[in-house]
Amino acid sequence: MKQDPTLDPKAIRAGGDDVPELELSDEDILDAMRRIPGYIDITIQDFRAIYHFAHNHALDRLFRQVRAANLLHTGIRPLHPDTRMDEAARIMSEQGRKGLPVVDHDGCLVGMLTETDFLRRLEAATFLELLLRLVADESVFTHNCHETPVSDAMTSPAVSITGDAGFREIISAFHTHPGRSMPVVDEQGRLQGLLLLKDFVKAYHLEELL
Repeated sequence: MKQDPTLDPKAIRAGGDDVPELELSDEDILDAMRRIPGYIDITIQDFRAIYHFAHNHALDRLFRQVRAANLLHTGIRPLHPDTRMDEAARIMSEQGRKGLPVVDHDGCLVGMLTETDFLRRLEAATFLELLLRLVADESVFTHNCHETPVSDAMTSPAVSITGDAGFREIISAFHTHPGRSMPVVDEQGRLQGLLLLKDFVKAYHLEELL
């Protein structure tokens, strides 16, 4: 679906199920009602309720086949709680990831480590600020990364979904955190792979929803 250039991005809001829908103004509704021949015994509030239910029904119909398992990246090399931060950075770089799941010895998800977690641990707001600090004092990195385990910096608990998660669960999960990837786990919490937001958006042409 092509983006309507006349739409105001601020008009897109999260629906009751965390699935964004276009917010209608009273004038939008009144104009639509005027275009329907005959007398309509319905209030603006009733119209909004009908629109909301119709919107959700359409999403269920269009995306009932969507499952996280269809898009996840497998073969992910996860991190472990006792992995040192400098080693974690190397592992993330080798896999071309900006974030990786952290699992215990049973392969169960216990957290997520992202570039943002690195910045927070190194007390820097941006990577440029971090670069300038490292140029001035290399010991900042040595102390905070060489001697720090992932467990001290990771985000825990991590937001995750199961492989059979559908459209609504996926959208809702991505709305709960600013990350661009989502760990996918089985019913026991064992890591199955990663679902990347960009892949999900591209596969289902959801640029207007996220």
